[in-house]
Amino acid sequence: MILQSNDLVKSFGGVTAINHLSLTVEKGTVFGIIGPNGSGKTTFFNLVNGVYTPDSGRVTFDGKNITGLHPHRIAELGIGRTFQIPAPFTKMTVLENVMVSTFIRASSLKESRKMAWEILELVRLDDKGNTQVANVTLEDRKRLELARALGTKPSLLLLDEVMAGLTPSEVKAAIELIRSLRTRELTLIVVEHIMDVILSLCDRIAVLDYGQKIAEDIPDQIVNNKEVIRAYLGERYSARN
Repeated sequence: MILQSNDLVKSFGGVTAINHLSLTVEKGTVFGIIGPNGSGKTTFFNLVNGVYTPDSGRVTFDGKNITGLHPHRIAELGIGRTFQIPAPFTKMTVLENVMVSTFIRASSLKESRKMAWEILELVRLDDKGNTQVANVTLEDRKRLELARALGTKPSLLLLDEVMAGLTPSEVKAAIELIRSLRTRELTLIVVEHIMDVILSLCDRIAVLDYGQKIAEDIPDQIVNNKEVIRAYLGERYSARN
């Protein structure tokens, strides 16, 4: 086990975004989280990486209680995270953007630059390293978002809708890229609305609805779960499968 949430609760005003949520993620796996818009997926990520502090409950990472720690401290411990909407430094180059994240591990400018180039090669963005970010495509910005998260050398990586806005061919390339990360001893938690992506990548899937976990199982069981079909997939998707 690398990550565990125990009975997490988070409310905003009178709205409960996360409602007594408990999840366990095994080391070395790809764990998927799906659910309707507003079901609490991104809020859960924000609780894990310290953007929010839970009202109650606990988050444990690699045996340590990280509940309420600041994001930079959680990143130092080994949790990396991408965001739905990339927000790079547009006046800097692609390489410089990745270097910013590597300074959490690098002890010198030379080491930071070396690490950044290696990561850009990994995400197949090294040919754009000296390009100003304002001049790259959405697909490249998505890869850059992933590269910046990898720059912190995480052991757990939270991927928040990295496929959003991509074309089918770009999605296929992104799937292959994410699969390749498993060889780097990374555990991945993937939030995604494209079901074919989730089903092809994940070992286990949890389904959220109104901040609660309504199901957790292997992919083949999730797509045939009546409660999941009702809350999220719909009968049309079930019939297709």
